[in-house]
Amino acid sequence: MSTEDRMRAEDRVSAEAPDPLTGFDATVHAPNRLRICALLDTAGEAEFGLVQRQLGLSASVLSKHVSVLMDAGYVEQRKAVRNTRQRVWLRLTQRGQDAYQGHLAALRAIVGPPQ
Repeated sequence: MSTEDRMRAEDRVSAEAPDPLTGFDATVHAPNRLRICALLDTAGEAEFGLVQRQLGLSASVLSKHVSVLMDAGYVEQRKAVRNTRQRVWLRLTQRGQDAYQGHLAALRAIVGPPQ
């Protein structure tokens, strides 16, 4: 097999193999944002203070990461009064759920099957 034939065969294989980075989302990938998405994916909806305590983040750090996720359309917030205090509830949007699940699939594809 000539070098040119080998290169064509390699191109065919790489064209047929799925790109492990398909679905990789840099917005979700940041460790704290990944943890926020994981918590919200499991919980469905969670109060800001609960997310803060569960992840051990300061309010300002959590707020910054939530803002990035909201700007991407991945998280939405709902404000409600509870015990006479204004509370903020967070949840993943459908777009956020899709991005999070796609990112997990990409990470699994990158690291390969368990051995």
